Amino acid sequence: MRMILAAATAAIALTATSSPAAAQSAVEGRVDRLEREMRAVQRKVFPGGAGVTVEPQITGPAATPDVIGAPASAPITDLTARVSALEGSVRTMTGQVEQDGYRVRQLEEAFNAYKRATDARLKALEDRAGPAAEPAAVAATGDTSPATPASRPPATRPAPTRPITAATVTPPPAAEAERPGTAPAVERPSTGDAAEDGYTYGFRLWQAKDYAGAERELKAVADKYPKHRRASFAQNLLGRAYLDEGKPSLASLAFYDSYKKFPDGERAPDSLYYLAQALVKLKKPASDVCKVYSELTDVYSAKLTAGMKADIAKGRTAQKCS
Repeated sequence: MRMILAAATAAIALTATSSPAAAQSAVEGRVDRLEREMRAVQRKVFPGGAGVTVEPQITGPAATPDVIGAPASAPITDLTARVSALEGSVRTMTGQVEQDGYRVRQLEEAFNAYKRATDARLKALEDRAGPAAEPAAVAATGDTSPATPASRPPATRPAPTRPITAATVTPPPAAEAERPGTAPAVERPSTGDAAEDGYTYGFRLWQAKDYAGAERELKAVADKYPKHRRASFAQNLLGRAYLDEGKPSLASLAFYDSYKKFPDGERAPDSLYYLAQALVKLKKPASDVCKVYSELTDVYSAKLTAGMKADIAKGRTAQKCS
């Protein structure tokens, strides 16, 4: 009987001592997991911020003097409550970070959509405006619709089979010297992108028929920002401004420079097309005009639209190109 009682007493004592140890081990595991999650959240909130930490909003209760005779709660109970509070805080912070990331993605998508729409509107306005006087070759066929621009050329161009030389174009006479103009009340945009703003402002001046002001702005964009995508736009529109102002010699030089300086630019095919129109106005030999049409077809044939192909065919017919 005594041996049975002693064994039972030993089992109870073993159970009483192992239970707090097991509870403490479980809490330590939760604490380790919380620390890992908190570090992950801090890396997301402070990317690259080595040593940056967030002060905890949850702190332990202020220490109070023990009252003699008052029962004290078990330490493991207090630690469990604090760990549970920390887990709730981590969940809340993680949710806020995910919501902020979603809002940032929405803003980026909205900005990209706005930029695409603005580019499309500018391109449509530029294409719809057309030159003031149609080229003689187009007028002879009775077609007064503006040329349809080609889409973006390929990144790598095939070697031209009929290279155009500087001798094709004509140096401008003194009558076509650039003159300062009086700019109307045209608003200058300010988006932080100097090349984009300069091109947009030059485009607006061109629309307002302030050709001298437009030429000055567009020339500055093409010269200062040759690596910007708007450089091709600006150089091409510079030629069109000269053409609309009745300066075909300057226009031919601008279109030639647009093709040679920015052969992979978005307006390189348009520049070749309008170069042919400028040569027609200059009464250049048909062989020179046909050479330009051949260059345009050979280099950008895969990217020409149906409308531009039709305009090229009409121009070649008018010039009796072989």
